[in-house]
Amino acid sequence: MGGGASISRASDFTMSDENASHPWHPLLDRFFSYLSSECGLSANTLEAYGRDLREFVGLLELRRLTRPDEVTPLVVQSHLIALKNRGLALSSLARHLSAVRTFLRFLHLIGAASEDVTSKMDPPQRWHTLPDTLHVVQVEALLAAPSVDEAYGLRDRAILETLYGAGLRVSELAGLKLPDVNFAVGYLRCLGKGGRERIIPLGRSAAESLRTYLEESRPKLAKSRPGESALFLTRTGRAMDRTNVWRLVVRYSKAAGLPRLISPHTLRHCFATHLLQNGADLRIVQELLGHADVATTQIYTHVDRGRLKAIHKKFHPRQ
Repeated sequence: MGGGASISRASDFTMSDENASHPWHPLLDRFFSYLSSECGLSANTLEAYGRDLREFVGLLELRRLTRPDEVTPLVVQSHLIALKNRGLALSSLARHLSAVRTFLRFLHLIGAASEDVTSKMDPPQRWHTLPDTLHVVQVEALLAAPSVDEAYGLRDRAILETLYGAGLRVSELAGLKLPDVNFAVGYLRCLGKGGRERIIPLGRSAAESLRTYLEESRPKLAKSRPGESALFLTRTGRAMDRTNVWRLVVRYSKAAGLPRLISPHTLRHCFATHLLQNGADLRIVQELLGHADVATTQIYTHVDRGRLKAIHKKFHPRQ
């Protein structure tokens, strides 16, 4: 299902139609309606919840647990252990736990469960791994990898420059429309998680690449679909999607001779890390990234230990 599709049935993400009579499915239908209408979560977030809860409900059905009151903290713990034994990353385990906890809280909220099981569960630890980043020299090599002598190269350079220069998520970049770019003022407007809008300044390099792409490359790509409003277009004139952008970043990371393959999110990490390394305020970086909680942004302060030691040495009175 595409990122922009609406979600109306929990069964779209859980079980096949032949099992639709299972007692968990009406509860899941109500849960996803609640998330969509009351919480205003994006389609991407709803899809992620659907995938995670499909596995959880599969465990409940395997154990023949048919009532919410039969779900205990031990049941949830065994589910997480099974996922860990499959080799899931800590970030994926944390996401699974978040989905399950939200679902169980909802069951208590609507009266389907006599108590909130999550109140008996230990609060999840912040399972953070340090973000994967590149040195500035490596980023420059990546940005220089597309050939500006061809239409696709101009587009690809603009995409890479925008990912790094604005710190966008890949879904945010794919969702950009022509009116979202304002060269006169020098900013991008994007919609982040939960439909939250934010304004991001456009740096000189990103602005120049975007302007060149719009003047010389996009008109050629848009010939077959002149009414398309998406900022970045494929060879057939359609809007670039997340998969297109991922493949593009992987291809140019190889062309740039980087020691490992990177993802679009790596450039978002680089954006935040390099800003902080050069003295940007943490709250400003939080605003630019669109993080609801500054604690999410604080992980980037752990990346450059050398800079922290240098600041301590320079400013602490006992140094």
